[in-house]
Amino acid sequence: MNKTQAFFQGKAVLITGASSGIGEELAWQLGQAGAKLTLAARRRELLEKLAKRIADTGKPAPLVVPCDVTQDGSLQKAVEESVGHWGKLDVAIANAGFGVVGPLKKLLVEDYRRQFETNVFGVLRTIYAALPEIEKNKGNLAIIGSVSGWAATAGASPYNMSKFAVRALANAITPELRPAGVKVTLISPGFVASDIRRVDNQGTFHEHAKESMPAWLIMPTDKAARQILRAIARGKREAIITGHGKALVFLERFMPWVIRAFGRRMAGRGGYRQEPKSG
Repeated sequence: MNKTQAFFQGKAVLITGASSGIGEELAWQLGQAGAKLTLAARRRELLEKLAKRIADTGKPAPLVVPCDVTQDGSLQKAVEESVGHWGKLDVAIANAGFGVVGPLKKLLVEDYRRQFETNVFGVLRTIYAALPEIEKNKGNLAIIGSVSGWAATAGASPYNMSKFAVRALANAITPELRPAGVKVTLISPGFVASDIRRVDNQGTFHEHAKESMPAWLIMPTDKAARQILRAIARGKREAIITGHGKALVFLERFMPWVIRAFGRRMAGRGGYRQEPKSG
């Protein structure tokens, strides 16, 4: 057992957006480390399938809690059930999110509102619900952001705005919560194999939609999850995941004109992805 697995062994961990992609892989790896998991997402059947897969390996059977981060009270219920089942909460991972994309002129204020309801207020709801229990155990809060919180790209302004907001939130609350012994880790991935590019602007998942990014640019989910969990276990303030993500952040910090030039090219192509469609 490595140091990361040893850190999570026996810890009670709540993961939102655990039904697919990064959240699913985080849950799988945490389950193999012996964590006491609470899996939260909207799609109960996927959560139950994942919970069974973990339990079938002889590890503690995860608690499944259907949850919608856009609904007030849903996270409080998830935390209450988790603490009632496991007796504590050590780690909360605010992973639920999706992307609204498109040119400014083709979007409405409602599109931006829908994006923030999940990606920003969903994170806040998770933090507010989990924090009292996390403080008791001097535990960890992890927020899944994006390198889009560092460098905005044309054609994805709602998503960019939401991730800039999440990064600002993490930067602000990290020193606030530190005296209470709570460690906040912001995770900023680049392109990772997940379902996010198969979810449309309405939040609907398209199972048969094609991956819009070239395979060579996408980090395997298991590799990304290992890096994420290592960063949380170490209490890192922020972790940039993927090599191209680190390069993008470097350019934004030290050579921003390169990013601006790239942005002009992307604007002509309509952004980093198109709306996913079934089939």
